[in-house]
Amino acid sequence: MKVNIKKHTMMYPAPAVVASAYDSEGNADACTLAFATMCSHHPPAVMIAINSTLKRKTLKSILQTNEFCLAFPSADQAAEADYLGIESGYNADKLAKINYHHHKAEKVNAPIIDEFKVSLECKVMHIAEVGSHTQITGEIVNVQADEDVLDEKNRIVFEKLDPLVYDDITHSYFKTGEKISDAFKVGLKFKKE
Repeated sequence: MKVNIKKHTMMYPAPAVVASAYDSEGNADACTLAFATMCSHHPPAVMIAINSTLKRKTLKSILQTNEFCLAFPSADQAAEADYLGIESGYNADKLAKINYHHHKAEKVNAPIIDEFKVSLECKVMHIAEVGSHTQITGEIVNVQADEDVLDEKNRIVFEKLDPLVYDDITHSYFKTGEKISDAFKVGLKFKKE
């Protein structure tokens, strides 16, 4: 039997991602987000949403520069990712505090955080205010990945990345499980019937 429960923002699974940008003085800042998803194949694009009812330095920087990077922390980086989400860039140099390094992205004026194994370089395509959050669509103009998470065809291997997952209901981080099937193949059995 289905039970009605309290409505709440949720998406399963929700990636824990880190958005980074330079402020007006060229200082790098980053914040962890659970509100992120793919939103277009052509052009390749992602959507992030940052709480605009709170004082968010990274949001301000993205809106000023119209560029950002989006990184995917691994499960073993939960503490660092969590810190980037709970501390304000107005109060601390967050990347220095966790001893993370960055360099300028190749295609956008935004910082890539070296310790994260996969980063998307994005140019802002669209901005919308959606309730408590500013929703930002970014066109992916470049992808950088560490060699140790790639296969022989330079494709990201999900298991090697071991991405961090967030549950907004219990405010918990999780690891993902094992591969169970190939997409676009396992369902073919129903088309044949």
